[in-house]
Amino acid sequence: MKNVHQMQLGQMFAQMRDAFMAAGIENPAIDARFLTEWASATSRMDMISRPDQIVDADKVALWQAALERRLSGEPVHRIIGARAFWGLEFQLSKDTLEPRPDTEALIELVLPVVEQKAHASQVVDVLDLGTGTGIIAITLLHQCAKARCVAVDIAQDALSTARINAENAGVSSRLAALHSDWFANVSGRYDVITSNPPYIPHHEIAALSREVREHDPMAALDGGEDGLDFYRSLAKHAANHLYDEGVIAIEIGAGQLPDVEKIFNQYDFKLTQISKDLGGHERALLFEKA
Repeated sequence: MKNVHQMQLGQMFAQMRDAFMAAGIENPAIDARFLTEWASATSRMDMISRPDQIVDADKVALWQAALERRLSGEPVHRIIGARAFWGLEFQLSKDTLEPRPDTEALIELVLPVVEQKAHASQVVDVLDLGTGTGIIAITLLHQCAKARCVAVDIAQDALSTARINAENAGVSSRLAALHSDWFANVSGRYDVITSNPPYIPHHEIAALSREVREHDPMAALDGGEDGLDFYRSLAKHAANHLYDEGVIAIEIGAGQLPDVEKIFNQYDFKLTQISKDLGGHERALLFEKA
């Protein structure tokens, strides 16, 4: 990297924004603001009130590296190493999906159910399959003090990340991280099963954006030939791990509702609630035993 000197904060932002614009990056100003604030350890207020403040050379070097990484296709929050979700900060790692706003639809759907069960009982047991960063499990634990959760993932790296995130959120005493290939090592029964599984059809992976295709873990994306492999497995085995009044809450891909509903109907589950994402897609489904 070339010699790096001190720079003004506003100048750093403008240079990064212009470079992203020239490269055709989708949200150049937003990405430049996030990365400039992160690298310079400043806030939005600093950028507004003190754009002429001088940033030290070591922070400018970090900013320069972030600029080059973003231009090479690496997503903003991968560079930062964390992303906010539901008011909490989640660290990322190579084996975790980056938390996305779509998953808020799943939390909006299942949280009232968890809270309702909490009113009726001393404890609510949740099983989160394919936990990744732990965003579903940890968000539910943070919102509901009576909940406890077994968070399952096949990737040890993801489980380590989820443990760190649980610790940071102050809920680690109520989260057990379990290494398992879906249900393989799962025992016992639960009030709620949650999952944001891989649901992209195999043949569509190549058409995903470079940011997703090259930086999200493939195991968390590829849902098999038609994208529905995991839903078949979940529908088939879930009854063995649910209490009688238990529910399943899952995230799905756009347009998958009819197929997923049909799969669960075959195993005597009925669809009781649907939640849409910000784009208006049916994104999260709640099933109960028929």
